[in-house]
Amino acid sequence: MQNQLSLPKINKTLVIASGKGGVGKTTVTVNLALALQRTGLKVGIFDADIYGPNVPLMLGIHQSRRSQGYVPIVRRKGTLPYIPPVERFGLKLMSVGLIMGEQQVINPLPDEVGRLVVQTLQDVLWEELDCLLIDLPPSAGQPQTDLVRRIKLDGVIIVTTPQDLSLLDASRSLLMFQQANVPVLGIVENMSYFICPNCQEKHEIFQQSKQWHPPALANVPLLGRIPLTPEISRSINQSDPLMHDNPTGVQAAAFMEIAAALQENCRCTCPNHHGDILG
Repeated sequence: MQNQLSLPKINKTLVIASGKGGVGKTTVTVNLALALQRTGLKVGIFDADIYGPNVPLMLGIHQSRRSQGYVPIVRRKGTLPYIPPVERFGLKLMSVGLIMGEQQVINPLPDEVGRLVVQTLQDVLWEELDCLLIDLPPSAGQPQTDLVRRIKLDGVIIVTTPQDLSLLDASRSLLMFQQANVPVLGIVENMSYFICPNCQEKHEIFQQSKQWHPPALANVPLLGRIPLTPEISRSINQSDPLMHDNPTGVQAAAFMEIAAALQENCRCTCPNHHGDILG
């Protein structure tokens, strides 16, 4: 497709998407980025969720120089403006939420969102990265279709919960990416089950019909199932994600499984890239 934005220093650009809100898409994005980093990759995150840019808060980056993070400043390289990315836990990060205030509400028209996000993404002075994860807004309409049209993407990961309505919305999102010829790498089932701390028995919290499954998801690989655990939620609330706070714990194993499934897909095919590890 012509006129798509391609980032020359980034080997693979992957989007994390969901058919609906509330499925933990951003939580998955942050922890998956840290899991991929543990496999030896140079990883970045671009928070494109203009309506709810929560990646900075999950990583403890606030709109105050007295906090652990800082507000990026638009600088100039020659005559062109650029934005230096923020670094946190070794990840390179930029978010629409860092350009505006934390409490500021931004509600542009849907057809303006794509232009705004792409311009911000293009203005970031990215270093060489093996993988950039783009956290998209939820749903399968505008502005997602516009972003897909404007940005060259190497693959999409769909996040869902094991409920009929969530799976149906996930199938709509999947069809949108398929129609745009974006490779669908697989599905992540978040809040998939709960393990009782007393008896260690696995419980399926969310109910789904055993007799029905969206046909669009029939041949899509399941990358992994992430349990519903207080540790994941608590670590996010403390701005210290699970994959940084306790990366070798039982709960972290699910994210490492997904990272391992994605690693071969991201492996560099360019002989001039900076290393043998993915890219």
